Amino acid sequence: MNTQNIFLGLGALAVLFNIVIWILIMAALDRRGYKTNILWARLLIFKYLSSYKEATRRETGKPGSLFYLWIVSINIAAVAFLAAVVTR
Repeated sequence: MNTQNIFLGLGALAVLFNIVIWILIMAALDRRGYKTNILWARLLIFKYLSSYKEATRRETGKPGSLFYLWIVSINIAAVAFLAAVVTR
């Protein structure tokens, strides 16, 4: 197993983790009374993310943990895929 495959695997896991977090964010918004649409989620990703951040900031004074997990997982995926391209 070479390093490119390791980085591709890490990137794929980060993307899957990001999708799970995204679904949890949409569920949290639904529980808070925001209407979300799974069919339009790809287009409205940043709107839903900022809505989640604002809703949790109003409740607790700081953004929710899912917001930070989403940011970290998307950055890990980007860095891993970039590293896979560089190690090619």
